[in-house]
Amino acid sequence: MKKVAIIQDMSSFGKCSLTAAIPVLSVMGVQAVPLPTAILTSQTEYPSYFCEDLTEKMTHFTDEWHKMGATFDGIHTGFVTGKEQIENIFSFLHTFYQEETTLLVDPVMGDRGQMYDVFTGELTGYMEELVKRADVITPNVTECCLLTGLSYDKLQTYRTVEDYVATLEDAGRQLQSDTNAKVIITGLNPPAHSGTRLVGNLYIDGASSYHRLQEYNGKSYSGTGDLFASVMMGGLMRGQNPVETMELAEKFLTAAIQSTSEERIPTEAGVNFESHLRMLL
Repeated sequence: MKKVAIIQDMSSFGKCSLTAAIPVLSVMGVQAVPLPTAILTSQTEYPSYFCEDLTEKMTHFTDEWHKMGATFDGIHTGFVTGKEQIENIFSFLHTFYQEETTLLVDPVMGDRGQMYDVFTGELTGYMEELVKRADVITPNVTECCLLTGLSYDKLQTYRTVEDYVATLEDAGRQLQSDTNAKVIITGLNPPAHSGTRLVGNLYIDGASSYHRLQEYNGKSYSGTGDLFASVMMGGLMRGQNPVETMELAEKFLTAAIQSTSEERIPTEAGVNFESHLRMLL
């Protein structure tokens, strides 16, 4: 069985990070091995939460797993709280990343055009170094802009779907050139087409690209990016075609979002993905 080390936080409520990645990878036939970077009572969009930062504990996982002779087929990183955590990730990669290992970096830096408060210029520089080591990168549109210098505000001024997608494709190719990684840009939200808002994802690998758009219900739920990235990692471990895996992730999330919307679940609570995990078998 393939093993993937997941370096992310554990939020008890919100269905994101480790609580999203572990069940997805497990149902896809992959052993999920968590390395928690922080423990939170709930994800940070809740009005109140407690967070225990585990930065100083991360090296114990690296040391103990090294003593065990552990090896990993994949390494999956997500949200980090500071540059010290990325330094710990570099140390982890030095110990466990091999030629046959797949490193997927989800550069969780911001959303909706805004950088998260924790990200300073220094931390952004560290994240840029981390993505350069990745084999696969899954930034959302905001994170793609932050990593490439593309103006998010200018992107919102485009009047056609074609111009919007073409501009993001150019940015994605720049990011791929900078990192030599496969790039999947998530959360495309182009101008409304015939009055219908759309959402989708864009895959870029070498000279080829592929994007898929579908109707958008206007809601943004906690953890959907983590679920998407986890499905992509599971597909990579199963040797699936990345485009086929991206389509599987989209179908899985569409079903989960639809049932969540019908039940009027608060967006910070995440999506009801559990009853749809069988789609990933």
